[in-house]
Amino acid sequence: MKHSGKARKAAFKLILWSLLAGAVLWAIIAVISVLGTIVSAVALPVLLILWVVFSVFTLYFFRDPNAKAPEDNNLVLSPAHGKVDVIDTTTESQVMGGECQRISIFLSVIDIHVQNAPVSGRISFYKYTMGEFMNAIRAECADCNENVLFGIECKEPAGRKIGLRLIAGVIARRIVPFIKEGDEIIRGERISLIQFGSRANVYLPLGAKIKVKLGDRVVGGETVVASFE
Repeated sequence: MKHSGKARKAAFKLILWSLLAGAVLWAIIAVISVLGTIVSAVALPVLLILWVVFSVFTLYFFRDPNAKAPEDNNLVLSPAHGKVDVIDTTTESQVMGGECQRISIFLSVIDIHVQNAPVSGRISFYKYTMGEFMNAIRAECADCNENVLFGIECKEPAGRKIGLRLIAGVIARRIVPFIKEGDEIIRGERISLIQFGSRANVYLPLGAKIKVKLGDRVVGGETVVASFE
């Protein structure tokens, strides 16, 4: 599938950098310590154990299963794996042009952090905004945290549009989009990666029918969160 393996590549890059950092730290300890031989002998296995634990967690965090998107028309799928904790009406001016519905999904550090296209269509808007790193468990973090906002013109039904905002959290410090403005996307395909804890907001027209409720666990690229009827 498109963009398959990018999350795993990011995991191996982090593991390599952590290994290099651990080697440098062990070398510094061995050089500056008066008890260099004893301390370095103790420090090396400790650093190796910590690195193995970090490596296993990183590989787990960057797991990236293929989404099995339903084929029915007019569906909006969850873009993220996580928990629905906000369903409301809000104002989003850049993509939706005013009042719209919002579904907000919180991603904990144990959730999959690859995002999937909620609909098939074209990326009509893309904007990256620098910001703070508030805890993503707070829905209002979208107002001030680093985020990427996409506007998507739906293929089905034609003429409809939705917005998708990916938001960094207190631990997540990097959003890695796989798409850009003008790209064509297919419902369920991989579109981005957020590293270590975050939030995703879906903005829908007022006429869209919400299919999830507060507290639901959703699967990116598979769970139907709304439909156009």
